[in-house]
Amino acid sequence: MEEYTVSMDVPVAHMQNLFGECDSYIRKIEDQLHVMIVDRDGAVRISGEQKAVQHAAHIVQELLTLSERGNVLEEQNVDYALEIEPENQGDVLVQIDEDCICHTINGKPIKPKTLGQKQYVDAIRNHMIVFGIGPAGTGKTYLAMAMAIMAFQNNEVSRIILTRPAIEAGEKLGFLPGDLQSKVDPYLRPLYDALYQIMGAENFNKNMEKGLIEVAPLAYMRGRTLDNAYIILDEAQNTTPAQMKMFLTRIGFGSKVIVTGDASQKDLPPDAKSGLDMAAKVLSRIEGIAFCRLGSRDVVRHPLVQKIVKAYDDYEAKEKYNESKQKNRKYNRGRK
Repeated sequence: MEEYTVSMDVPVAHMQNLFGECDSYIRKIEDQLHVMIVDRDGAVRISGEQKAVQHAAHIVQELLTLSERGNVLEEQNVDYALEIEPENQGDVLVQIDEDCICHTINGKPIKPKTLGQKQYVDAIRNHMIVFGIGPAGTGKTYLAMAMAIMAFQNNEVSRIILTRPAIEAGEKLGFLPGDLQSKVDPYLRPLYDALYQIMGAENFNKNMEKGLIEVAPLAYMRGRTLDNAYIILDEAQNTTPAQMKMFLTRIGFGSKVIVTGDASQKDLPPDAKSGLDMAAKVLSRIEGIAFCRLGSRDVVRHPLVQKIVKAYDDYEAKEKYNESKQKNRKYNRGRK
């Protein structure tokens, strides 16, 4: 087969960002697409089978555009570009990058990094209630927090309410020191961390003292009506159906609600139903409510986390398949 070659001009200022440390990003593209990529005096030459070369050239161009827009490229950018099917490639990474929600206190932009995250952010903009369901590291809580803070700063809502069930994850609350608030604070720590990073500790504490930002366990929501607020329920897989119903019926006028959870990490007793699972069945067809399901592709932590999530998903799918086969065998034996 005749070798196909494409040459691309890459400004020297972006070469290191594009190639990665020790050329790791380019090596990854080479290994996955079976092409050869070399740098010749500011020009990148890609050689190999025509279809693979065109795919690699498109990825390199998208990564270069991200770099020219001021982004520091990460391994996750390269991995995600490689995962997108060639026929769906378009300018996906650039389109996602254009959606900047806000900036952290250090000036770092907060943006969706995958198509799933982009659809999640768009759903939050366009729906009153959004369920973000997916594994750890998909940005469910962090993106919801960023959207809440932006709405608060733009005076779209008068307060932010953040809540999660203070469920015991194999450790007893009673053994933690201090009063009730001290005991539940560790369960709310991820919410505090995101707020500090986006708002800054001083700004957060000032708004907290005024009652404009409230971080509380889910039990504290009972009996309230929450008007003109941005409400985030985190770790919703650990709610019971009764708790979920209680929470959703607190919503008042002018409010927006984001419910996040990971159905694969429940800390409920084995015989207890999850309020998140039931809500997905009961509310899926109601207008004004959106369900966004994020997967291993949307994990934006260390690349190894993505592999871990996928390995568990594959294992659980195999276990379910084997259980189903066993049940069918027993059923067929019983009919004989």
